[in-house]
Amino acid sequence: MNAQLPLIDPFARPITYLRVSVTDRCDFRCTYCMAEHMQFLPKRDLLTLEELDRLCSAFVALGVRKLRVTGGEPLVRRNIMGFFRAMSRHLGHGLDELTLTTNGSQLARFAGELADCGVRRVNVSLDTLDAAKFAQITRWGRLEQVLEGIEAATRAGIRVKINTVALKGFNEAELFSLLDWCAGQGHDLTFIEVMPMGDMGEEQRLDQYWALSDLRARLSERLTLTPLAERTGGPARYVRVEETGQKIGFITPLTHNFCESCNRVRLTCTGELYMCLGQEDRADLRAPLRASDDDAPVREAIREAITRKPKGHDFDYTRQHVAGQVGRFMSHTGG
Repeated sequence: MNAQLPLIDPFARPITYLRVSVTDRCDFRCTYCMAEHMQFLPKRDLLTLEELDRLCSAFVALGVRKLRVTGGEPLVRRNIMGFFRAMSRHLGHGLDELTLTTNGSQLARFAGELADCGVRRVNVSLDTLDAAKFAQITRWGRLEQVLEGIEAATRAGIRVKINTVALKGFNEAELFSLLDWCAGQGHDLTFIEVMPMGDMGEEQRLDQYWALSDLRARLSERLTLTPLAERTGGPARYVRVEETGQKIGFITPLTHNFCESCNRVRLTCTGELYMCLGQEDRADLRAPLRASDDDAPVREAIREAITRKPKGHDFDYTRQHVAGQVGRFMSHTGG
């Protein structure tokens, strides 16, 4: 098969975006993401950084233009800057963007190196600006450390986008203060509906769920929101706040299925390729990777996996039940 042919799934969607989880470990234990006492993978099961380099490079050769590094918390993996330096060689040579999603705890330490590797923007998960509530939701995190990391990234010339999970009864009262803070700092802001992933218990999921249709309606009571035509191929729908000029995104896997334009797949730190965040089907890329120094079998396995990419996920909440739930924790596939 021609190695130059782009990756096209069964629904004629080009696959140009790879999210790669480099570790399942994290220095936080956010209540909607993982259990407090997680059983992490044995280190021997993880791909080496050199193996992750081979796999990501194979995807770039097949037409992936955007690479997002995730975790767990990607910056807690030992020697992770070596991986970023290796991936930076593809920028301008197939790869348009190298970026990451982080909890911000290690950004003060690594922001300068990330910028030197060509990282121009970063997504930081931040659900509250209240230090006590931050410690509650993250279990182990310190808000001050994250804010210092965000400031360091900004100083290094990295644009920061804040990702906030909408949690009923937790950050509802901070809706406008979060918005004002982001406007003052020059950060874009994206709200995300909590997703039914991991064995957290249905009651907890239903208690946490705050529909973004309601959140957006609350914003509209005070602000003028103009829908933007901008599409990144990702799940967010964007609006501009006319009063401040800032951009707000809404990721709504439950109140609005965003799958029709999905251009992404997710690679785990053990070499599993998930074609959909909300489905259990996956492909093993570790076996062909380790069976041969030739990348042709890996590229063939990637192409075969893309033929199984589904039309969409089945996430759904009703008043009494969480449907479409998947058993793995969000940290396993990196969100």
